[in-house]
Amino acid sequence: MGKDVIIACDFDSAEKTFAFLDKFTGKKPFVKIGMELYYAEGPSIVKEIKARGHKIFLDLKLHDIPNTVKKAMAVLSRLDVDMTNLHAAGTKRMMEAAIEGLTRPDGTRPMLIAVTQLTSTDQESMENDLLIKEPIDKVVMHYASCAKESGLDGVVCSPLEAEKVHDTCGKGFVTVTPGVRFADGDVGDQKRVMTPEQAKLIGSDYIVVGRPITAAADPVAAYERCVAEFVD
Repeated sequence: MGKDVIIACDFDSAEKTFAFLDKFTGKKPFVKIGMELYYAEGPSIVKEIKARGHKIFLDLKLHDIPNTVKKAMAVLSRLDVDMTNLHAAGTKRMMEAAIEGLTRPDGTRPMLIAVTQLTSTDQESMENDLLIKEPIDKVVMHYASCAKESGLDGVVCSPLEAEKVHDTCGKGFVTVTPGVRFADGDVGDQKRVMTPEQAKLIGSDYIVVGRPITAAADPVAAYERCVAEFVD
């Protein structure tokens, strides 16, 4: 499994998305389609981007009763995405149902990863809003262990937690880390952040980068900088 940079295509229309992707005339980057774009354009946007030769992380963070998630994953598996996700807080039973629904008749399936705690969540908000009093790193490791036991491929986690996830769940358990910013960039509303180079050093497998690339004056150059710092 090679490291890769995933660009978060957080746009609200197909027009803006393709205007952005048209800039990449060489290598087709791995892209993330999140709720905003998927809800605006539906499954057709996934099919169009896939047809252009991009790998796709469909970031919809499913969280519902097991049977509903199973049926939803069966639909998503037909879109031929490369990676999708759910909330580990949905319990092992839900995650196991998700794997069952995502697996196609021929036994293949997209990579499935679980969200542990969102990178916008810190210890204070976790305790006050969610009434979870344990230390956040302990909570993340517990959720990651539950995901592994349920048969998932990895987790979405802060880059600050990636190394410990590997220590807890093994090197083969994938870590997908948002909250990545350039050292000279703005951290925005993320509270737990790291640079691409730092994420590489602590063992992140994939980094998800949005505004530092999509809002850059030269998005292709920003993407290539990310790749150089994280992959090369």
